Amino acid sequence: MSLNHGWTGRTASALQAALRLSHETFAEHLGIGVRTVASWHQKPDLRPKSEMQQLLDTALDRAAPAVKARFAALVNEPPLDLPQGAAADAELRLSADSAIVAALDWLDEHAHWEPGTARREVATRLVHLDVPALHDRGARRGRISQRDTARALADYYGQPTGGHGRYTARFGAVGATTTVLTQPAWLDLDCPLAPSHDRLKLAGVTLDDGPTMDEETAGRAAQRLAETLALGNRMVNMPLFRLLDVDVRKQAIAGSVGVTSFVGYVVTMDLLEGELVDALTTNQPTTRGTLPLRDAYLPDLSAVLDVSNRLCAGGALALTAIARPADFFRSRPDYLLLVQERSGHVINAARRLAVIPKGFHQPLTDFRADAQIGATLRREMEEELFGREDIDNTIGDQRHADPMHPSHLSEPMRWLMAEPGRLRMECTGFGLNLVSGNYEFASLIVIEDEEFWTRYGGQVRANWESSNLRQYSSLDAELSAELANDVAWSNEGLFALLQGLRRLREIGEDRVILPTVEWEIK
Repeated sequence: MSLNHGWTGRTASALQAALRLSHETFAEHLGIGVRTVASWHQKPDLRPKSEMQQLLDTALDRAAPAVKARFAALVNEPPLDLPQGAAADAELRLSADSAIVAALDWLDEHAHWEPGTARREVATRLVHLDVPALHDRGARRGRISQRDTARALADYYGQPTGGHGRYTARFGAVGATTTVLTQPAWLDLDCPLAPSHDRLKLAGVTLDDGPTMDEETAGRAAQRLAETLALGNRMVNMPLFRLLDVDVRKQAIAGSVGVTSFVGYVVTMDLLEGELVDALTTNQPTTRGTLPLRDAYLPDLSAVLDVSNRLCAGGALALTAIARPADFFRSRPDYLLLVQERSGHVINAARRLAVIPKGFHQPLTDFRADAQIGATLRREMEEELFGREDIDNTIGDQRHADPMHPSHLSEPMRWLMAEPGRLRMECTGFGLNLVSGNYEFASLIVIEDEEFWTRYGGQVRANWESSNLRQYSSLDAELSAELANDVAWSNEGLFALLQGLRRLREIGEDRVILPTVEWEIK
């Protein structure tokens, strides 16, 4: 199969999109340089040389039927009438960004649209977007507090039954209520994140189909993709663990996970928070029947708890406590407690306070081993605290057979893993977040050896997901209480903070002077 009038930069880019390959992997596929691939996107009217034409002919001839069908749909689409600047760049992503293309294909399939319909729907919305207004909306969303969302969802879902309830706690004189649905058996787990206790199992690696979409939900999904393009936000398509069943109890995490696609999550469940917050910023009602996406995907508490019959993605997040020696600021040893302010470019909890690390529960290369919660937290420590960009799949492709092999570890992580007792990781609680239905494994990471801070404290830094890091002392009860009372917290972040402080107070001995954390299920 070949093109009658030869290849151009535009049609070569369409083949890359149909193959769903990055610049690097497409160049490798053809046996050419990455700069050549980039030039096709920059100059869509460029006609490659004859030898390059032959390489493209061969690649298309050898492509699978599904790839050829996607390619035909892309080359038959007329160029989009988009303005210059950011929107013009977005047009390139519509055809060349493998994650965006995968999301468009996913939307066509689940909305039962003809191939190419999602691309036209997204492009139409892109033309009419007011980018400054989107930035203003982001600022307004940042003003909605954790307490606002907790109250709104308490009204939406009503009083829980069957032993489950929303996590509430008192930290000294501070009271907190969250949107995390939990039960007493899911709290104070004291569960070491080691294979003998951390026993989530992989049920299979075949991607789940995901929900069928109606006109309303498909339109909202197309709008989300258009806004992602207009704002230049990062998006990747990667496998994501989906919770199928869970059995959590004292010192044990069990259950099973399947695998779904990240783009399917982004255009479905991840839209629920934005819908809720936008209603709150405009003083619109947030009751049943007023939130179409929530009514469709997460209409009641029975749907929240029925994880096997819905898309339930999620992750792990941990309060990190690092032992420090006494110095001229502190007359006794303490723990450094780290808190992050999330960037406005992250998928969830944007512009919110959160513990660090915080990450989606997803596999890298070993799907079975990566099903353990501890695997996610160790990876997130490397990425979010120790600066390893090679395991950040939002930046580049993953090419290592074992990204967490000891020879690849950062120097701080290698030192922590060299001797038992230097690093303590345990799960402190589990819950289902009513904001998006996500599962949350709240955890505590304690670096016990104070030599770590002396050696590597200067190397601890957040990645792009954080706009700022804050540090607190485990000896400062007053500031810790003020921190817990801050309305900028994400709900899951506050849950992990309070459960982490509760556990740290039990095990920290003389390094800790903190108020008592008393939880209650309401």
